[in-house]
Formats: sequence, C-alpha cells, structure tokens
Amino acid sequence: MNEKYFAICITRTCGSGGTEIGKMLSEQLGIDLYDRKLLRLASDDSGINETLFAKADQDVKKTLLYKVSKSVYNGEIIPPESGNFLSDRNLFEFQARVLQGLLQKESFVVLGRAADFVLRDHENAVSIFLTASPEACFQREQEIMQTDSIGVTRHIKSINKYRGNYYKYHTGNKWKNVENYDLCLRTDVLGYQGCVDVICDYLETRLGITLDRKNKD
Repeated sequence: MNEKYFAICITRTCGSGGTEIGKMLSEQLGIDLYDRKLLRLASDDSGINETLFAKADQDVKKTLLYKVSKSVYNGEIIPPESGNFLSDRNLFEFQARVLQGLLQKESFVVLGRAADFVLRDHENAVSIFLTASPEACFQREQEIMQTDSIGVTRHIKSINKYRGNYYKYHTGNKWKNVENYDLCLRTDVLGYQGCVDVICDYLETRLGITLDRKNKD
C-alpha cells in the first residue's frame, strides 16, 4: 500500500450536490478534482482524440445493448492493431489506467467514472455514495435549470438512469447497492460541509493520517 496518497471516489445521485461536495473537498484538502478532465488525461495516455472518449460515453448511453449487456472492467487494454481499439470498453480501460497511475503520484477526488470499482483493490481509495431526498434533489435542480417541474423531473430521472446503467455496464454491479461503498451519506441531512467533514474524519480514521484541512469559508 502506498501510504502517501489517497483517492476519494464520489458517486452521486442527480441533485444531491455531489459535484459541489467534490469541489469543496478538493479545495479544502488542496488536491485535484477529476471528472471530465480525466478524459483529457486518458487521451494523452492513449494517443486517442479526447472527443472520442466523450463520444464513447454518449454512444454507450444511446445503445440498447447498454441496458442488457455488460462490459466489465478487467484492466486489460486492447492493442492498437485490434479492430476494437476504439471500443467503449477499451476507452474506459484507458480512463481506468489513468486513475490507477494517478494514485501512485498524487491524492485526488474523482467524480463518477465507476472509480470506486476501478480502485477497489487500493486500501487508500475511499468510496462515497451521496444522495438526498427526492424533494431536495428536485429543489436543487430546479434552481439550476430554471424550468418547469416536468422538465426537472425528467432531467433527474434521465441522469440517474444513465449513471445507473453506466455503472452496471462497466462494473456488473448495481449503482445504488450500499455494499459497493465505504460511506453512504444524505447531503440534505448533513449539509455539504457536514458531508465534507464526515468524509475527512473517516479518511483520517481509516488511514491513520492527519489531513491538512484548509479554510472552510
């Protein structure tokens, strides 16, 4: 185990504020936050255009196979000479390889990307599931979207369905299964800063470290 670095892997429901909590953790701990930025790193690592990684996410989202099949991550990169080099599975493998490499060089927060599964064998990778009540999620998304209630409800349902399918496709597991995660937190109960504090406390206890927590304001 590399005791110097850790990863906080955040999985979140739409409207729970998980993205904001990830940013707060990044700022207060002085570490990087990876989400879409991971696609650029995977592009640099593989030599594959970044737009193809984003397109792969969309293609997997649209295909009917996404709902009934699995392409579970196993750490095996498909070689360039293969006809499947640009497949959605291989592009995910490159993202996973980047995450594995990052943990050897730095501590970070990562949003989504089934990072909890990719880094499941690392003792210093902590997996967090963030959610909130339907009412709280609706209120937050409505404030952001500034649209009618039907549009907000459809948006939340669509995003959660996509995230659940993405997770199932790449891990073979159910997205909301509490057994997948070290901590499952209600953001509307604890508040964003409360969630940050619980995650940091858990990290310190689990890894036996003292975090340098910056200004919370």
